[in-house]
Amino acid sequence: MLRLKTSLFFIPYIVVSILSSCKDIGSSLRRSSDYNLTSEITKKQLDSLSAEVKLAFTKLRPQSIQPAEGFIKYDYLIPAGFYKQMWDWDGFFIGAHLSSIGKPQYLKYWVLNFIAAADENGYASGCVTTKGPRPLFGKFAMKPFIGQGAYLASKKLKDYNWITPEVYSKIKSVISYREEISFDKNYGLFFWDDAMSSGADNNVVLTNDKNQPGAFLAVDLSAFMYREYLAMKKVAEKLNFTEDAKLYQNKAEKLKTNITKHLWDKEAKSFWNVFKSSGRQYKRVSYSNFIALLHTDLVSQENGRDMIERYLLNKEHMKAKYGLRTLSKQDPDYNNENIIVPYSNWQGPVWPVANYMYFIALKNYGFDEECRELAYTIGTRVLQDIEEYGSMHENYHADTGAPLAPTAEQSKDGVFTGFVGWNLLVQNMLMGVAEGDYLLLEI
Repeated sequence: MLRLKTSLFFIPYIVVSILSSCKDIGSSLRRSSDYNLTSEITKKQLDSLSAEVKLAFTKLRPQSIQPAEGFIKYDYLIPAGFYKQMWDWDGFFIGAHLSSIGKPQYLKYWVLNFIAAADENGYASGCVTTKGPRPLFGKFAMKPFIGQGAYLASKKLKDYNWITPEVYSKIKSVISYREEISFDKNYGLFFWDDAMSSGADNNVVLTNDKNQPGAFLAVDLSAFMYREYLAMKKVAEKLNFTEDAKLYQNKAEKLKTNITKHLWDKEAKSFWNVFKSSGRQYKRVSYSNFIALLHTDLVSQENGRDMIERYLLNKEHMKAKYGLRTLSKQDPDYNNENIIVPYSNWQGPVWPVANYMYFIALKNYGFDEECRELAYTIGTRVLQDIEEYGSMHENYHADTGAPLAPTAEQSKDGVFTGFVGWNLLVQNMLMGVAEGDYLLLEI
């Protein structure tokens, strides 16, 4: 009888447990970060995740917006948490996100703050503080987004008048400086001084060897400059600088031809960096190969789809359980090490900003279902991160989903301060697939 009573005592407990488990089925499905199971998600679950991420970001977003102070004359954008400075492409992507939610003035401010930091030669440091420009790793010129920022901000503001002749001249000088230091006349393509200069600090298809500066003609830099030229053509047209518009159009067409001629491999169906010394393609599957797919006219729809299917969506290369890697799983240097000093790790981990750029490529080449899956996967991962830590990390282990940098141990005073910045673009990924409101940075 005692055993019977004990069993009867546990029956309600078992029933409640079963009911509780049934109740949580939908939640557990949404919380699953298995990139291979996301075809099961419903529109309702996507909408719910999008709403939760929006709410969480509403609380975190203000950390990335700082009031004008000292050298910086306009409100400025920072990654927040671990990083307190104004950085070049971080600010561009944060500003693009803010533009998408009705705050395009911040992208305009980003342009004005960086051109204010440019010297008479057009050199603008990739990092600026309230005390002034902060040269790193040599001169470390800002990455080429100034023209795109000016165009996208103006388009959203429906106003180009803030680009005065003086501002326009400064923007041109920054672009000209990049041409002066990074353009290879033999191939008509662009090169980074080193991997650190590219922002993908330890990208294996570049080098940080000081004895080999500018060793590789780069897919990402050449594609970014192509977009700069297209953006400046449109800005020049709006400002009635007809000759400049023709000049930038001509530069874009020549660069497009050279990208296709030298960087595209029609047999392997991929873009590759090229050794500047020999013209030989460096065939390693890295994040930066896919930057050429941010625009749809550097490769055909057929070839772009082939590249994506062969590498980006291939589990043996870039596709992982928790998103899309930054380096192929097959690469001998593939790893998910937690590094932030002296550089961040782009040799495997899932970076939300890289996944946002992949997302644009997927959308550009007709992979709508894969966009849905990717947004769901990354959205779930960052939301879990916020729920656990109160903020985010800049990257995640591709195969386990574990948050990587920055940790408390890597942070000032041993206190975890998190990361916000361009991770805000995850909201745009979800807005695209849930609401049809895509942010594709179209030029």
